[in-house]
Amino acid sequence: MTSLPSLPTPKKMGLVIDLDTCVGCHACVVNCKEWNTGGYGAALSDQDPYGADVSGAWLNRVHSFEVVPEGGELVGEAGEARIVHFPKSCLHCENAPCVTVCPTGASYKRADDGIVLVDEDMCIGCGLCAWACPYGAREMDLAAGVMKKCTLCIDRIYNETLEEADRQPACVRTCPANARHFGDLGDPNSAVSILVAERGGIDLMPEQGTRPVNKYLPPRPRKALAEAAHALPKDDISGATGFFAWLDNMLDRI
Repeated sequence: MTSLPSLPTPKKMGLVIDLDTCVGCHACVVNCKEWNTGGYGAALSDQDPYGADVSGAWLNRVHSFEVVPEGGELVGEAGEARIVHFPKSCLHCENAPCVTVCPTGASYKRADDGIVLVDEDMCIGCGLCAWACPYGAREMDLAAGVMKKCTLCIDRIYNETLEEADRQPACVRTCPANARHFGDLGDPNSAVSILVAERGGIDLMPEQGTRPVNKYLPPRPRKALAEAAHALPKDDISGATGFFAWLDNMLDRI
């Protein structure tokens, strides 16, 4: 079996995902697939992508959930309904069970920055790491016969031929809502660590004892729509003439 680093890694590179601003557009998913198909490692294959039984290897997925408001049994019964989009990929755990269960050493955790990777030349496709991962973050590539996972775009973040702004994971670089952040969570003064401290970032399933590096920022409390509408300032349009007076008259009839 494979061993984890004997000492805590000096860096803890990872992601901070803001569940309050993620809009579920899947741009991170698509760009992850594109970059990892043409970049590090072998291409991420698809099986019958346009058929009835679609399957394929995706290193990042977004799940969407309807949230039941407090005090309500059904969505919308109490308060205002909302949907939370939940991106999920490898969390690069400090106590990574996918590493310790690997019989060949293919799964390993880097001692310098804590990133968990798979050596595809050593992987035999046994699937033990997928069984051990409590987050379902491992993907079997059926065409290659090996297990694949998020690499934090290691071929980007240390690539000095890229502009500094591009030395981020593809999912972070492409997010239009700025819901994904990347950095060293082992440094309390880093931007991501400060963000986690300010917003009360949380671990996913902490009861598993895996100590994931990636953090999630919980959704902020919402005001009821009616309450928010009453808080909006009302403009004085009593002196409006022409088109604006006609428009105000028509809106009053709706």
